[in-house]
Amino acid sequence: MSVAFTKEESAETAAETLLPDRPVSPHPNLVTEAGLKALEAQMEEARAAYEAAAAIEDVNEKRRQQAGPLRDARYLSERIRTAQLMPQPASTEVVAFGSTVTFSRDDGRVQTYRIVGEDEADPKAGSISYVSPVARTLSGKGIGDVVTVGGQELEIITIA
Repeated sequence: MSVAFTKEESAETAAETLLPDRPVSPHPNLVTEAGLKALEAQMEEARAAYEAAAAIEDVNEKRRQQAGPLRDARYLSERIRTAQLMPQPASTEVVAFGSTVTFSRDDGRVQTYRIVGEDEADPKAGSISYVSPVARTLSGKGIGDVVTVGGQELEIITIA
């Protein structure tokens, strides 16, 4: 609809209310049980924020406040729809989706990460995406295996 037929202040204001969609990964949307629950919780938060903004009387401010939650709801709806719930790894013999892996780097650092879905990944909290270079290189490997990622050697210490 043309801006001329709305109560918008300007075309710029109208553009602020039409945020571009969040990019959706081309990779399969593998999720852990906790990851799926987190997506569902985020969807509820987006819905609540959208509904809270609906109470704003000023039409321009209402649209601005609803734009983010609406975009997030579109993204989360797609991610929930395409989610492929993965079972816990059946074994701790090899690194797989859902495994928690501890490895040492050639510089002496020891790091532990859980391999999870893209939306759930948070390296600072100890989880990395299954499509990350480290996770892809470690997948299928066992304790004692040494792999090279980004010019550094990683030795797998434990798999849980």
